[in-house]
Amino acid sequence: MTFKKTLLATLVGAAFSLPLIASAQDSDDITLRMAYDADPVSLDIHEQLAGGMLQLSHMSFDPLVRWTQDFEFEPRLATSWNQVDDTTMRFTLREGVKFHSGNDFTAKDVVWTIERLKRSPDYKAIFEPIASAEAIDATTVEIKTKKPYPLLLNLATYLFPMDSEFYSGTTESGKDKGAIVKNGNSYASRHMSGTGPYVVTERQQGVKIEFERFEGYWDKKSPGNVDHIVFTPISENATRVAALLSGDVGFIAPVPPNDLERVREDENVNLETLSGTRIILFQMNEERVEAFQDPRVRKAFAYAVNQKAIAERLMKGFATPAAQLSPKGYDGHNPDLEMRYDVERAEELMAEAGYADGFSITMMAPNNRYVNDARIAQAVAAMLARIDVTVDLKTLPKAQYWTAFDDHAADMMMIGWHSDTEDSANFYQYLTQCPDAETGAGQYNSGMYCNPEIDAMVAAANLETDRGERAKMLQAVEKALYEDAAFIPLHWQDLAWAARDGVNIAPVINVMNFPYLGDLVIEQDK
Repeated sequence: MTFKKTLLATLVGAAFSLPLIASAQDSDDITLRMAYDADPVSLDIHEQLAGGMLQLSHMSFDPLVRWTQDFEFEPRLATSWNQVDDTTMRFTLREGVKFHSGNDFTAKDVVWTIERLKRSPDYKAIFEPIASAEAIDATTVEIKTKKPYPLLLNLATYLFPMDSEFYSGTTESGKDKGAIVKNGNSYASRHMSGTGPYVVTERQQGVKIEFERFEGYWDKKSPGNVDHIVFTPISENATRVAALLSGDVGFIAPVPPNDLERVREDENVNLETLSGTRIILFQMNEERVEAFQDPRVRKAFAYAVNQKAIAERLMKGFATPAAQLSPKGYDGHNPDLEMRYDVERAEELMAEAGYADGFSITMMAPNNRYVNDARIAQAVAAMLARIDVTVDLKTLPKAQYWTAFDDHAADMMMIGWHSDTEDSANFYQYLTQCPDAETGAGQYNSGMYCNPEIDAMVAAANLETDRGERAKMLQAVEKALYEDAAFIPLHWQDLAWAARDGVNIAPVINVMNFPYLGDLVIEQDK
């Protein structure tokens, strides 16, 4: 056995030391052990905008409002809201809510959190439209936008009020408790006080996180009955699935495409799937590679990649091939855009651009963040070889990859993105807008792609409150990005979860891919 496998076995064995559901003989508590492909990088929910961090947010914090499974807004810490004028929305907050620290939740915590979000490198672009937030009284807050903005309630689903008193002041070493330190060691990355259903009781990065039900949780109507959760990251697909099928864990995500049938056929396990909205793509760095400044070269790369083959062969049909960012159902989805795959046309474009003999590039991708991410990168590299592009590919674990991504460490880099506002403009805001460190625009645009005309189209759409007109504007953006070959789209990744009998995950999963585990019910006789 290799050292890597020995270490993995040791970690998995240690993390699986608790029973799936505690027996009545030992305790009345109900325990769930669950395994994801990666764990949150920090306890600071504003440090990174990512699915794992949002899952953590919903476990230990609460948003003002949240999405239902049918994309309606559900009141959470805000009980109601009304539009005061074109740029002002007033929220009435829930009374009697306590933070894990014991502090009372009030409007001042909402204001403090918004101000912090506007300083976060990952979130400030989303919250840039907000001009101010004011606590009218303890249970009323008004949020003003700089201009008429159609997505303020969408933003409220990502507004998890933090305990302003807990995170204020300085540590013994004089460090600001509220500081956001990207990929660093800060007070907020190691300490947490939220209003959510679970308190973090133990965290070993890369090994496990343990949660206990918060006795003072405000939502007494929640059906959730899980007292203790042990969250274990298992990056290897086969190990994660084996842990579920053997009963070592009760819930896993994601279920890899190669194991869908195996999981579906197990009589003790239930498989749940949803069509996904997370786009997987490659960006081409125009500052590192001069050739990428030529749209003919970018188009050649797009023509060289066979999205359908990747979806069918690597993803086993568990993905929808993509020619744009917006999935079907989003306002910006343009049905006229088709995939380009045509190697002969790719070769012609390379020759027209003066690169008939190709050139060499570096490529990076994660190997434990997206389904089959490393294999997809290998396939894309092989496809580019057909137009004489030599690819030096390096894949990295998620924790290392994001640091490399932020540093733009390769000529081509993989990124997956789920629209945080469930709106097309969020894709453009983060992935294609001209990078601007001050506003946060283009925060995840590792290709350094910049087209001011398209950015202006997005800005205009974000002022349009008529949904029909706005949809036409967003579809025009998709067409412009397509014609400019701003990136190489691959597919929208479908979603799959699986759980042992009795672990009722169907009501708590959603297309946003952060199950509301506070509402999870486990049947105790299973």
